[in-house]
Amino acid sequence: MPSVYLLQQTQFIPAPLEVVWDFFSNPNNLERITPAYMRFRVTSPPYEGRVYPGQMITYTVCPIARIPMEWVTEITHVQQHDYFVDEQRVGPYRLWHHGHHFVEVPGGVQMQDTVHYRLPLGWLGRLAHVLFVRRQLENIFAYRLRVVEDLFGK
Repeated sequence: MPSVYLLQQTQFIPAPLEVVWDFFSNPNNLERITPAYMRFRVTSPPYEGRVYPGQMITYTVCPIARIPMEWVTEITHVQQHDYFVDEQRVGPYRLWHHGHHFVEVPGGVQMQDTVHYRLPLGWLGRLAHVLFVRRQLENIFAYRLRVVEDLFGK
């Protein structure tokens, strides 16, 4: 069983690249695309500028039994209108590396999320992955896909 897992999702969004980029690179929109049961809240001050390497974003989230956890991510790489990467600095994962990639295609944008993650606690983390973590992440990204379709169309 691997200790570093991969989650990928690709979605076509029928909107201009700049609009899609501005939406996804703005941390103020994360609550809108996260299921309510996660109780996800951005706790960093609102930021209206452009995403930049070194940007720190803080959140609270309740992934297990409604117990709040602090989550801190750092934007580590940005190529304007092409991709950005966030990496967890504090939070529930031992490793969280999330790449957001955007490609302009006829009629809109193809967006791909690529997440490499690792859980703490060795074999207990691997068991938790099998029992609920993988399914929870897949459900979160499926929810995100539906919300983005509602916002931008199919």
